[in-house]
Amino acid sequence: MISPKSLLRILIHGRSDEPPKTRARNLLRWTRIAVLIVTGLVTLQSVLLVAGAWRDDLAIDHNMGVAQAEVLSAGPRRSTIEFVTPDRVTYRPELGVLYPSELATGMRIYVEYNKNDPNLVRVQHRNAGLAIIPAGSIAVVGWLAATAALVGLAFLDKRLDRRADSESRPSQLASETT
Repeated sequence: MISPKSLLRILIHGRSDEPPKTRARNLLRWTRIAVLIVTGLVTLQSVLLVAGAWRDDLAIDHNMGVAQAEVLSAGPRRSTIEFVTPDRVTYRPELGVLYPSELATGMRIYVEYNKNDPNLVRVQHRNAGLAIIPAGSIAVVGWLAATAALVGLAFLDKRLDRRADSESRPSQLASETT
């Protein structure tokens, strides 16, 4: 089995044990590094998306208020609502409501909000577990794209090897005949 350190070395440097000597090899190495950095950032973004959702849920759970709300506009990623707290203050959260899927304009729903920050609102009985699948999907697609890019770069590396071998072969034949 290949160790993680060896795998990372192969992903960055390719199959060659020698440092890159040509501009093409150097560019190939930096492209591999860029693919790995971008993929790492996409994965980090996915983890932070779920962590942020959990943090928001904890803030709501620690000081929860419940109210009936009206959906003013609905979309798959953002829905705006309006609700009135028990002390008769009307709120329209600037960022909308958390977990807005399957809402329609004009619906009356119950929301859970943070009494200390009424702009932090989620649809009742929904939580950060709903963020795992979209965030995980983003990470998986990122890694699939990175794998495809790295496989393509490996084929390009192999092609550069063949070209270098074919260029060195005529000079070897010429030196053997003299």
